[in-house]
Amino acid sequence: MFPEILSLGPVTLYTYGVLLAASYLLGLRLAMSRAKTRGLDAQRVLDLGIYIIISALVGAKLLLLVVDFEQFRQNPADLLSLARSGGVFYGGLIAAVGVAFWYMWRHKLDFWTTCDVFAPGIALGHVTGRLGCFAAGCCYGKPTDVAWSVIFTNPVAAANVGTPLHVALHPTQLYEAVAELLILVLLLGTEKTGNPFKGRTFWGYMLLYAVSRYIVEIYRGDPRGMVFGTVSTSQFISLILAPLSIAMLVWLGRQHRNTPDGLAAQARSKAVA
Repeated sequence: MFPEILSLGPVTLYTYGVLLAASYLLGLRLAMSRAKTRGLDAQRVLDLGIYIIISALVGAKLLLLVVDFEQFRQNPADLLSLARSGGVFYGGLIAAVGVAFWYMWRHKLDFWTTCDVFAPGIALGHVTGRLGCFAAGCCYGKPTDVAWSVIFTNPVAAANVGTPLHVALHPTQLYEAVAELLILVLLLGTEKTGNPFKGRTFWGYMLLYAVSRYIVEIYRGDPRGMVFGTVSTSQFISLILAPLSIAMLVWLGRQHRNTPDGLAAQARSKAVA
C-alpha cells in the first residue's frame, strides 16, 4: 500500500509509525476526556496513559521476539526489524495491563473505574493502529479469491515485513480495524444500559476483543508462532482471556448487586416493571 510517507537519505518516515503514534494519542485523549467526567485525577490519568504507552510498545515487541524466536536466532540481523514493527498486540496489552494495575494500586486510583475509562481508548487506538498495519503490509491475510481481497505491490512492504506481492489476500488488517470500531461503538452505546457496574466496560472489551481476534486469526497468513501446532499464539491467549472475562463479568456483577448502588438499581427496575 503506502509503507513510507517520506524518505530523505538515511531518514525514513514510516506510515505505520505515524499512525501508531496517532493511535496512542487518540486513545489517551479519549481516556482523558472520560476521566474528567468520572472524577478521576486528570494528571494521574495522563501519567498512567504514558506508562501504558511505553509498556505497550515494549511488551508488543517482546512477545514478537518470543513468537519468532527461531527466526531471530537463525538471522540475528532481523532483530533490526523490531524497530520497524509494532509487535504483537497481545504482548502490548498484557504488559500495559500489568503496569496499569501496579500504577493504580500505588497511587490509589479507583481500580475498575480507571480500567473502564481506558478500555474504549484502547479500542479506538487499535482501529488507527491496524490502518497503519494495512499501510505497511504487515499482519497480512491468507491468499483468497473473495471480491474484497487486496493485492500489495510495493516492494518496500516485502522487504520490511515479508508481504507477498501481486497475490490476492484477505485484508485482515481491515477486518480487525472494523471489529475494533464495532467494539468501540458497542462499549460506548451500552455503557449506561441495564445495571452497569464498575469493571463491566473493561472486561466487556476484553471478551469482545478475544472473540474477534480469534476469528481474525483464522484468516491471517503471516508467520506468527503456533501453540501445540494447532492455534496461533494470539488464539491461545484468546482462549484463556474469553472465559476469564466472562468469569470476571459474572463475579463483579454479583458483587455490585449487593452494594447500595446495585440494590437501588434493582429497586428502580422493579418499579418500572
